[in-house]
Amino acid sequence: MTDVGGIGAEQLRSLIERIERLEEEKAALTADIREVYAEAKGNGFDTKIMRQVVRLRKMDSSDRAEQEELLDLYKQALGLAV
Repeated sequence: MTDVGGIGAEQLRSLIERIERLEEEKAALTADIREVYAEAKGNGFDTKIMRQVVRLRKMDSSDRAEQEELLDLYKQALGLAV
């Protein structure tokens, strides 16, 4: 391995190439996700709501409950509660 300024050039190149491959995979996945949302929209689903549901499903149940309680509190304070 060639050292340049105390840095292993081959190791650095390997790490950079791995990152580049992962960035390409991420871009491909992002495009796939975009296609699924487009399909959902074409079938009449509200994609904004779907994105919110996906975000909520990622959350811990206690965090989700706390967020919903705060939202309800804010809505009540602003006279938006039904």
